[in-house]
Amino acid sequence: MRILWLSGVTWCLAASVGGCRDKAEPARVVINGQTWFVDLATTREQRHTGLGGRSNLNDNVGMLFIYPRPEVLQFCMRGCLVSLDIAFIDADKRVVKIHTMPAEEDMIGRVTYSSESPAQYALETAAGSLARAGVRVGDLVTFVGDIPDATKAEDGP
Repeated sequence: MRILWLSGVTWCLAASVGGCRDKAEPARVVINGQTWFVDLATTREQRHTGLGGRSNLNDNVGMLFIYPRPEVLQFCMRGCLVSLDIAFIDADKRVVKIHTMPAEEDMIGRVTYSSESPAQYALETAAGSLARAGVRVGDLVTFVGDIPDATKAEDGP
């Protein structure tokens, strides 16, 4: 009886220690030494919603949109309450285009912003934060933490 109890304690202890290792590391995007903690948009629904509905956004947070393959991407400000910056990023993790997207009073998303060349990722941040970090076209982007492989992202817009 005592042996069974000890083996149960050992198993519980091993499971709790192993569980600590399985904790996801926060997803982050780093450009020019500036780090943004990001929510991920890997499905059609997540990409459609984006940062819409948020009434404020701190300078060090954002959203990383992930697509399964590079393509010319089009974004708009549908449902967005705050102005945003967007950096389109190619498959080699280089910035290919940057826009500042002002919030639209009617939030319909009439104006579109294009990557103009194939991009596989888009980083949305608070308006002005990319400029403050000195982000420019051609800059190398580093993904840190629990960011899934792009091939696992859902197809579609």
